[in-house]
Amino acid sequence: MRVPRLPSPPSLASRLNPGPLGFFSSPASINSIARIARQSRHVTTHVSRACVAALAVAMVMSAPVQAKPLKHAKTPKVPVTAAHATPLPAPLARALAASKVPASHVSVIVAKVDNPLQTRGAIPAPLLAVNPNVPRNPASTMKLVTTIAALDTLGPDYRWRTQAFTDGHADGHTLNGNLYFRGTGDPKLVPEEMEKFVAELRNTGVTTINGDLVLDRSAYSSDIGAQGPIDGDSDRPYNVAPDPLLYSFKAMSFSFTGNPNGTVDVGVLPPLANLQVANEMSLTDAGSCGDWLTRIHPTLSTTPDGAYVAHFSGAYPASCEDKGWNIAAPDRDRFFLGGFRALWQASGGQFNGNVRTGVVPPSARLLVTHRGQTLAEVVHDMNKFSNNVMARQLFLTLGLGNDGKTPASIARSREVLSRWLDKYDLAMPGLVVENGSGLSRVERISAAELARVLQHGINSPTAQVLVESMPTVGVDGTMRNRLVNRDVAGNAHIKTGTLDDVGAVAGYVGTRTGSTYVVVSLVNDPHAGNARGFNDALISWVYENAP
Repeated sequence: MRVPRLPSPPSLASRLNPGPLGFFSSPASINSIARIARQSRHVTTHVSRACVAALAVAMVMSAPVQAKPLKHAKTPKVPVTAAHATPLPAPLARALAASKVPASHVSVIVAKVDNPLQTRGAIPAPLLAVNPNVPRNPASTMKLVTTIAALDTLGPDYRWRTQAFTDGHADGHTLNGNLYFRGTGDPKLVPEEMEKFVAELRNTGVTTINGDLVLDRSAYSSDIGAQGPIDGDSDRPYNVAPDPLLYSFKAMSFSFTGNPNGTVDVGVLPPLANLQVANEMSLTDAGSCGDWLTRIHPTLSTTPDGAYVAHFSGAYPASCEDKGWNIAAPDRDRFFLGGFRALWQASGGQFNGNVRTGVVPPSARLLVTHRGQTLAEVVHDMNKFSNNVMARQLFLTLGLGNDGKTPASIARSREVLSRWLDKYDLAMPGLVVENGSGLSRVERISAAELARVLQHGINSPTAQVLVESMPTVGVDGTMRNRLVNRDVAGNAHIKTGTLDDVGAVAGYVGTRTGSTYVVVSLVNDPHAGNARGFNDALISWVYENAP
């Protein structure tokens, strides 16, 4: 099925270069990414009230830096001021009232896409503006800032490098020595990419490896990931910490399928050589599917010899059909080893060694340099499925030193982001960036500031990549089940954002008349979960009514 493209006004036609882009290498990777990412959109359900105080302490200790007002930023030609504040149209006012969210806890901007020749950093006089300058938690709509900055600074064809070295020597097809892997934070080093890496390594003539697998993570500052998970639950895939050698999101995706003979099949992605599955489930016709997960008692444990053991028991309801359980893997070293060894053995190779963390010695010999997928492909997956782990990896890539000697850090990425904002006159005094993914209790941006970034993004040479990376309303990604039966379906590209007390949408809406509008809505309120209807009504109203 061809995904409908966002209608573009004539002034942008030359900027958006349409063309088919292949973003996935297999249906398996689509499903596993989608299953893991779907969990990451519902962080709110896992954040207990009891841990609020602990989270507050963690946020203070992490000391996120608020971006300073840019010294030389030009004042926008048409700034959003109180004079531009507009009341909500009656249908939207009713939708907001139904959500029980007060208007003071909502920020909205609706503005027509501007002419790229006007002053940089400007916002046209908005069609709608409600509390536009109030900094709010944007949740995952913050990924748009990271995406647009990365497309500008790195370019859509940027590729991450993962390299293999050895300190040993080859004896025929046998490598006697250690195999070193050094990564640069590839956000999508998934099984398909590792399979290519293995093939490239096999092409050097190596079949048997007599030595350890040594993982070099020096591309990241040693304090990366030290803060801990946002909700204290390290088992959740969305809480996986950034890693220069992040393999398959460091998460396991189990699938369950009932059989006519009363048994239940268990599948898993990625394949792991050190995974044992203890399947003691039976299929039952009794009970509903609502509590299926608690009925099969899933656990994942580790053994002293480095193996994972996944255990499932109890009765799996036949009414469930196919279900999935996703869990972050403990011990990133053994996870990487299990994935590499599974694919190495599948290629006919043999690995005789263990795994450990280390640094590539200066005397080591380079065997293979694997170049991962492009930035354009990465932001497509990241935004369609709202993958927090990928976004954190991408944000760190902004600060990765080109000299290969300076490790990436949050501070360096913030500096790069600040310089980028300065370059394009995008003054953002309300911007607070913690990790660039929106999985944060402290990140802040105003609706007006986010609208400026979106205006810049759609007027940039990489606009088509940006727009195609965003969920299409009623078609795919996190918007696939929203507004499906409304006329706006297929005519808007919207990034969603959901956290406890946060409900947000931001993106572009093509109207009936062929115009394109930037739309931002940031809701910060204990009843934000009820505001989904308001945000959907806003998107539909723009399509129906904006001139």
